[in-house]
Amino acid sequence: MAQFTRLEVAQAMKDTGMIPLFFHNDLELSKNILKACYDGGARLLEFTARGDFAHEVFGELTKYAVKELPGIIMGVGSVTDVAQASLYMALGANFIVTPVLREDIAIACNRRKVLWSPGCGSLTEIARAEELGCEIVKLFPGDIYGPQFVKGVKGPQPWTSIMPTGGVSPTMENLKGWFSAGVICVGMGSQLISKEIVANRDYAALEQKVKEALAIIEGLR
Repeated sequence: MAQFTRLEVAQAMKDTGMIPLFFHNDLELSKNILKACYDGGARLLEFTARGDFAHEVFGELTKYAVKELPGIIMGVGSVTDVAQASLYMALGANFIVTPVLREDIAIACNRRKVLWSPGCGSLTEIARAEELGCEIVKLFPGDIYGPQFVKGVKGPQPWTSIMPTGGVSPTMENLKGWFSAGVICVGMGSQLISKEIVANRDYAALEQKVKEALAIIEGLR
């Protein structure tokens, strides 16, 4: 069961401006990655559930987070069907992120008052997601659409909250482009939690990267 309401999750997304994205089937490594992000100031993590038995890792990782990292908001991404969404909500997911707009997932999440963020690639999809109760829309893949797309959407729909994922990196130039266009939050995966950091178990470097990215975002607002 979710520890946070969807409004609390949406507010945390807006307040921090960044969600690290990560998946690994090694539980201990995942714990260390999560703690490094937390120590760096991140207060949300999107567990991108793309591997076999990923739900088992997420369940244990969430237990660890609840016990050791107060205030961290655990969510799950790459959710593709309603059964998967329901499973992860039962394991404590506080938000569900999908690569596409799925109305059945929207219904399941709304029933439990869990925030869901669908991947959208057109103004029509974004409008439909909002009609279904979406607070923050995921722009995916972000590198295909870019900040200009966000500007285009915000013109006729200034109330729309957009979170790009894909093509986001922890640099001033990249983040300035997105936040100047009007995004509310960004999702950041391998550009933040790089293969090198994971391979070298360089958790101190990750903590520093998270701190720097959050400082850039704070300065841009």
